[in-house]
Amino acid sequence: MKNDKTNLISWDDHMNDKYGKPGTSSREKYEEGFEGFKIAVLIQEARKRKNLTQVELAIKAGTTKNYISRIENNAGDIRLSTLMRIIREGPGGHLILRLDV
Repeated sequence: MKNDKTNLISWDDHMNDKYGKPGTSSREKYEEGFEGFKIAVLIQEARKRKNLTQVELAIKAGTTKNYISRIENNAGDIRLSTLMRIIREGPGGHLILRLDV
Protein backbone atom coordinates (compact mmCIF):
# COMPACT_ATOMS: atom_id res chain seq x y z
CA MET A 1 0.00 0.00 0.00
CA LYS A 2 1.44 3.37 -1.04
CA ASN A 3 1.56 6.27 1.39
CA ASP A 4 0.84 9.42 -0.68
CA LYS A 5 2.54 11.79 1.78
CA THR A 6 5.92 10.06 1.74
CA ASN A 7 5.84 8.04 -1.49
CA LEU A 8 6.66 4.94 0.56
CA ILE A 9 5.28 1.52 -0.28
CA SER A 10 5.02 -1.47 2.02
CA TRP A 11 7.69 -4.17 1.97
CA ASP A 12 5.13 -6.73 0.77
CA ASP A 13 4.09 -4.50 -2.13
CA HIS A 14 7.74 -3.90 -3.03
CA MET A 15 8.46 -7.65 -3.05
CA ASN A 16 5.33 -8.37 -5.08
CA ASP A 17 6.19 -5.68 -7.63
CA LYS A 18 9.85 -6.66 -7.95
CA TYR A 19 9.71 -10.49 -7.66
CA GLY A 20 6.06 -11.45 -8.06
CA LYS A 21 3.56 -12.71 -5.55
CA PRO A 22 4.43 -15.56 -3.18
CA GLY A 23 4.19 -18.89 -4.98
CA THR A 24 5.19 -17.57 -8.40
CA SER A 25 8.33 -19.00 -9.99
CA SER A 26 10.13 -15.65 -9.96
CA ARG A 27 9.43 -15.17 -6.25
CA GLU A 28 10.49 -18.74 -5.45
CA LYS A 29 13.76 -18.23 -7.34
CA TYR A 30 14.45 -15.02 -5.42
CA GLU A 31 13.69 -16.65 -2.07
CA GLU A 32 15.99 -19.62 -2.82
CA GLY A 33 18.81 -17.23 -3.64
CA PHE A 34 18.17 -15.26 -0.48
CA GLU A 35 18.43 -18.41 1.63
CA GLY A 36 21.84 -19.11 0.09
CA PHE A 37 22.89 -15.54 0.86
CA LYS A 38 21.81 -15.94 4.49
CA ILE A 39 23.88 -19.13 4.87
CA ALA A 40 26.91 -17.32 3.43
CA VAL A 41 26.53 -14.43 5.87
CA LEU A 42 25.97 -16.74 8.85
CA ILE A 43 29.14 -18.70 8.11
CA GLN A 44 31.19 -15.55 7.61
CA GLU A 45 29.88 -13.99 10.84
CA ALA A 46 30.54 -17.17 12.84
CA ARG A 47 34.07 -17.40 11.43
CA LYS A 48 34.79 -13.79 12.36
CA ARG A 49 33.32 -14.18 15.87
CA LYS A 50 35.82 -17.00 16.43
CA ASN A 51 38.63 -14.82 15.01
CA LEU A 52 39.33 -17.32 12.24
CA THR A 53 40.67 -16.44 8.82
CA GLN A 54 39.29 -18.24 5.80
CA VAL A 55 42.52 -20.24 5.67
CA GLU A 56 42.21 -21.28 9.33
CA LEU A 57 38.57 -22.29 8.87
CA ALA A 58 39.45 -24.25 5.74
CA ILE A 59 42.21 -26.16 7.55
CA LYS A 60 39.93 -26.97 10.51
CA ALA A 61 37.13 -28.12 8.18
CA GLY A 62 39.35 -30.07 5.81
CA THR A 63 38.64 -27.96 2.76
CA THR A 64 40.32 -25.09 0.92
CA LYS A 65 40.39 -21.33 1.45
CA ASN A 66 38.99 -20.98 -2.07
CA TYR A 67 35.97 -23.12 -1.14
CA ILE A 68 35.31 -21.09 2.02
CA SER A 69 35.56 -17.88 -0.01
CA ARG A 70 33.11 -19.22 -2.60
CA ILE A 71 30.63 -20.13 0.16
CA GLU A 72 30.95 -16.72 1.84
CA ASN A 73 30.42 -14.99 -1.51
CA ASN A 74 27.39 -17.17 -2.28
CA ALA A 75 29.07 -18.34 -5.48
CA GLY A 76 28.03 -21.96 -5.57
CA ASP A 77 26.12 -24.87 -4.17
CA ILE A 78 27.28 -26.36 -0.89
CA ARG A 79 27.07 -30.03 -0.08
CA LEU A 80 25.11 -30.49 3.13
CA SER A 81 27.76 -32.79 4.62
CA THR A 82 30.48 -30.20 3.87
CA LEU A 83 28.39 -27.39 5.30
CA MET A 84 27.80 -29.36 8.50
CA ARG A 85 31.53 -30.15 8.79
CA ILE A 86 32.51 -26.51 8.27
CA ILE A 87 30.11 -25.37 10.98
CA ARG A 88 31.06 -28.15 13.40
CA GLU A 89 34.83 -28.07 12.94
CA GLY A 90 35.26 -24.33 12.37
CA PRO A 91 33.25 -22.19 14.74
CA GLY A 92 32.09 -25.26 16.70
CA GLY A 93 28.40 -24.85 15.99
CA HIS A 94 25.51 -27.05 14.92
CA LEU A 95 23.37 -26.76 11.81
CA ILE A 96 19.64 -26.79 12.50
CA LEU A 97 17.30 -27.24 9.54
CA ARG A 98 13.57 -26.58 9.37
CA LEU A 99 11.17 -27.72 6.70
CA ASP A 100 8.13 -25.56 5.99
CA VAL A 101 5.48 -27.41 4.04
